[in-house]
Amino acid sequence: MHFEKALNATIEALPYMLGGVGWTAIILIGALLVGFVLGVPLACCQVYGRPALSRAVGLYVWLFRGVPILVQLFLFYFGLLPLVGIDSALAAGVIVLGFTSASYQSQIVRGSIQSLSAGQLKAARALGMSDFTAIKSIILPQALRLSIPGWSNEFSILLKDSALLMVISVPEIMARTRSVAGRTHEPVAMALFAAILYFILTYVGIQILRWIERKVRIKGYSQEGSM
Repeated sequence: MHFEKALNATIEALPYMLGGVGWTAIILIGALLVGFVLGVPLACCQVYGRPALSRAVGLYVWLFRGVPILVQLFLFYFGLLPLVGIDSALAAGVIVLGFTSASYQSQIVRGSIQSLSAGQLKAARALGMSDFTAIKSIILPQALRLSIPGWSNEFSILLKDSALLMVISVPEIMARTRSVAGRTHEPVAMALFAAILYFILTYVGIQILRWIERKVRIKGYSQEGSM
């Protein structure tokens, strides 16, 4: 009888929970894009920038990796973002997760850049290229390819971190899970349903990244065997 009640509650909640999947996807895509747009220049600054700039990037990385995301959400949503006219919980969540992701993505790209031979940059300079052109045209195309496996890990971590946005009332998967569980008194069934949704999203996302990795891979070229 209890199983039947839990099953009925799950089926009834399906459309509502799928709406939460849409919100989670928006958060995830937005945060990954913010992290990418900030993370790649940060990585370049840390590798090729002057010592003061490299230390400033290192401080940024330690700050966002060292402070819990929950604390950052409260600081940004209730403190910093209202000062610049942003009061959207969704925007706050994307910004916080994006800034945090940038700190991790920058280290993924930095590791890929440093796995390349320093001789490539010297050869480009010898051909008359500026450092900016050499990094943009020679270094980054290789480093970004090598970074894709690292982005798979970042994707799955960021997906799980998105559940924290329930504390600022963003209606993503976990916020809706809590709402339905409170209404139906079926917390275990709803938690299991949420776990299945997260598993599917993780699987689909990683498969997409692996497909991209296969499409852009240069035969015989990997981080371990990079030239």
